[in-house]
Amino acid sequence: MKVTSPVLGSLTVPIVGAPMAGGVSNPLLAAAVSDAGGLGMLAAGYRTPEQLAADLVHTRDLTTAPFGVNLFVPARPDRDRLAPSVEAFREELAPLADRLGVEPGPVSWGDTDHWADKVLLVETLAPAVVSCTFGLPDVEAVARWRAAGIEVHLTATSPEEAAAALALEPDALVLQGHEAGGHRATHDAAAEPVLIDHLGLLETIAPGTDVALVAAGGVMTSGDVRRALDAGAAAVQVGTALLLATESGAGRTYRSALRDPGLTERVTTRAFTGRVAGAVRNDFVDRHGPAAPHAFPVVDQLTKPLRRAAAEAGDVQNIHIWAGSGWRACQDAPAAEILQGLTP
Repeated sequence: MKVTSPVLGSLTVPIVGAPMAGGVSNPLLAAAVSDAGGLGMLAAGYRTPEQLAADLVHTRDLTTAPFGVNLFVPARPDRDRLAPSVEAFREELAPLADRLGVEPGPVSWGDTDHWADKVLLVETLAPAVVSCTFGLPDVEAVARWRAAGIEVHLTATSPEEAAAALALEPDALVLQGHEAGGHRATHDAAAEPVLIDHLGLLETIAPGTDVALVAAGGVMTSGDVRRALDAGAAAVQVGTALLLATESGAGRTYRSALRDPGLTERVTTRAFTGRVAGAVRNDFVDRHGPAAPHAFPVVDQLTKPLRRAAAEAGDVQNIHIWAGSGWRACQDAPAAEILQGLTP
């Protein structure tokens, strides 16, 4: 086990709460994970700078323990090449949108998820950790965060991405295996993710680096945690295991879908956002996955009103049900109790 990150080294429980965007990883969940001895993480993705500032302040009010925040590195989809397939996808969604009483959302090809503002916000409010997904931050952002005393954790899904991340000398590297729920953290949205699990990534990367490694993907039991630690991880990152936690921001329909006996298969799909993501298979995946272009975040913008309307209607067949392998083991319990059960 390698622990070069002071924050990870200070944890009494070697578990990081995965930053799950869309409201799941709210201040209550982040604080609960940190108070239980792990590292709670806020998800900045899809939040405005004002919302993120409120989340950071709220979490700091709830806990004195270290916590972190995760940022989406901006995607730059090729508008000239992808616009025709995006428009065709909009037309494909129209009948379902009409049935749900909404319209596909407007698209913004230049959407950066407020990257520049969030870089400054994190620098100013200085949580213990900032992590990045969907790519690598520039050298200037890393330098600014470090100067503010913030640990920088980067994410990789393959040995090649790990090598690029390690060149920035992060304090920790999150290795996300293909078992993970939600978006794969691939640096190139158009690329098909490498089919390698978190143990395979650890076995490949751990011998060649002294940087602290965090294993992510399908970690649902104390045995999973022990195997990752034995393979060289300083900690594990869990998301799916916390979806049904008392403090989780997962909505009513999402929670119901995770317990639906008619939903039995997990797949990877671009159907909802244009990025490959691990999800429970439903009608939306079957009908729209094949046609979804790899245009993130544009596809996400198109489908968001449909998914929101379906969630409000209790329609589990037309929401995204992000889930990692082993999602059936999710527990409806306080986060502290879930972490206790995961601790070897």
